[in-house]
Amino acid sequence: MQLWRRKFLWLALSASWILLIFLGVFPLLRLAVPPRPQPGHPNGWPHWLDAPLLRSFFQLEELPEDAPQPPPASHGGSCSWGTCFDTSKCRGNGFKVFVYPATGQTSEVHHRILASLKASHYHTPSPSDACLLLLLPSLDSPAPACSLQPLHWNRGRNHLVLNLHPAPCPRASWLGQAMVAEASPMVDTFRPGFDVALPHLPEAHPLRGGVPGQLQQYSPHPGAALVALANEKGRWYMPGTHTSACPWNGHCEQDPGPEKTHPGDMLPNATFCLIPGHRPEASSFLQALQAGCIPVLLSPLWELPFSEVIDWTKAAILADKRLPLQAFFCFPSVLQVLAALQEMPRERVLTLRQQTQFLWDAYFSSVEKVIHTTLEIIQDRIFGTSARPSLLWNSPPGALLALPTFSMSPQDFPFYHLQRGSRPEGRFSALIWMGGPGHPPLKLIQAVAGSQHCAQIMVLWSGERPLPSQWPETTVPLTVIEGRRKTSDRFFPYSAINTNTILSLDAHSSLSTSEVDFAFMVWQSFPERMVGFLTWSHFWDEARGGWGYTAEMTNEFSMVLTTAAFYHRYYHTLFTHTLSKPLRTLADEAPTCADVLMNFLVAAVTKLPPIKVPCSKQHQEGAPLSPGGTGPRPEPQSPPRDCINQMVAEFGYMPLVSSHLRLDPVLFKDPVSVQRKKYRSLEKPQGKGC
Repeated sequence: MQLWRRKFLWLALSASWILLIFLGVFPLLRLAVPPRPQPGHPNGWPHWLDAPLLRSFFQLEELPEDAPQPPPASHGGSCSWGTCFDTSKCRGNGFKVFVYPATGQTSEVHHRILASLKASHYHTPSPSDACLLLLLPSLDSPAPACSLQPLHWNRGRNHLVLNLHPAPCPRASWLGQAMVAEASPMVDTFRPGFDVALPHLPEAHPLRGGVPGQLQQYSPHPGAALVALANEKGRWYMPGTHTSACPWNGHCEQDPGPEKTHPGDMLPNATFCLIPGHRPEASSFLQALQAGCIPVLLSPLWELPFSEVIDWTKAAILADKRLPLQAFFCFPSVLQVLAALQEMPRERVLTLRQQTQFLWDAYFSSVEKVIHTTLEIIQDRIFGTSARPSLLWNSPPGALLALPTFSMSPQDFPFYHLQRGSRPEGRFSALIWMGGPGHPPLKLIQAVAGSQHCAQIMVLWSGERPLPSQWPETTVPLTVIEGRRKTSDRFFPYSAINTNTILSLDAHSSLSTSEVDFAFMVWQSFPERMVGFLTWSHFWDEARGGWGYTAEMTNEFSMVLTTAAFYHRYYHTLFTHTLSKPLRTLADEAPTCADVLMNFLVAAVTKLPPIKVPCSKQHQEGAPLSPGGTGPRPEPQSPPRDCINQMVAEFGYMPLVSSHLRLDPVLFKDPVSVQRKKYRSLEKPQGKGC
């Protein structure tokens, strides 16, 4: 009788395990391992599970086209974008934001955020001219005043309440018609298309710049774990070696030791990061992104950050909401899941890990990027059908660097030509800056106009003297533009520029037609970069404890001078409309800093160094002069040392990238006679080289 009971108990337990594995593990297996193409999708499963993913996010031509999506259902209130936001206030002055000043006791971080917003291109000091009024509750108080109503509240209409941490106040008690940008909002109170879901930021998150992603190689390191599990205290457990001491329910019997303080120490060293769906574990989401660990979200009860525009299916794995969480934590299920994740194709793992690094760097690595992303999402709602497509949000360099005021078509930006297999147009516009007294540079104009690729020449006159009455005749249109006697004028997006390529020149530069043609040919192969003749290099000065840079000719360089350089005209738009006011003021007050600032901007966008091309003689007889200067200097003058350190402080990091690459036509020996060579004049030694 006792033997029969044992057999019955053993059969019952075996049947329970088999049923549990069948119901709890197989859905995860189907989730982790991409299924073979089938005629239809399994009923009840998300559509994206069968969608083909890219082998690499650099292959943008494989991205699916944006399809119109039905408006999401609203939760947690009757307010929606159409009923509680007045877009008519945004038509006259554009998307301008008024920031309420700090009141009461506020933290240093609070003041720095307000200062950053006021220095941005969004800010307006007048609430009557604002499209959006932003209220940032105090960060160091235990809770914002639930009855707080600022002066221009108007029942919260056209207001955005920014909570970088989960807010304890019931939103219905005081928000009215205001939008809420909250960290990790609950899905049952979040209003899609009206509120904005923010990431859960740690207290020590950098204000600007931020730490880059920690993924050093896309294939798993031999010493790295396959899976890490997050718990509500922000720690990570690596199962597989001590599963008995640290079971998968997150409650470890062993003492994990004192809490670590360095943010990098908390990053998981694994390929997949399992994140339970409860709200406290939401803080682990950003840690996984920074580490390049693919988040595996187990039925999250909180809204994913910026889910309105970010396609998280390209960077994370979302478990089915029907999957019981208890079944997943069973030890046999763990083994099955580990085996399933191990069998995931390397191409898909590579794609997901690459996307985590892009999203981290583009939208989450600093508080400033989080706030600007929030504002850009609201701006896209105002543009409506003219807003940026999903491709610009989910592909490098990201929507913060792809302004909709410039274009909504990816082919108009310099970042997507090579990925789409296209080439830029075969014409350029020459922009010659005259910042001091002197006569029109006749030889320079003739040399540039002689290029078969030159479409127009524009002279930017920034001198105090009247315009010359006579200008040289050219075979291409020549236009004279009067500037405001500011160095930043040379980087203004003038409507008269009718090509995507700009050849930026100084009146004291000296170029031949062959040099112009060759440099333009090189730029067409690198349309996202700057291609120039004269170079500078930056270095870390240990003695002074800061950055420095030099104009000495060395094998290594990180900047090219805009006194003779090719680049895309879109960088004029970024320079004028995205750089902070202190940076533009710095360029105007110290004209020699303008070259550094433009190189900072392009390097921050591309993460790449510029391209150097050779010159047969000294290009520049003098450095760029401020308006009203006394004349050209005999040698180029390096900018002030503090210039680069001020820019690093504003950017939050050093974006410049060093390079040793120089493209030279002499290196390509054509098997033809000298008279038939395309760039034969560049092979002749003429004067002092660059």
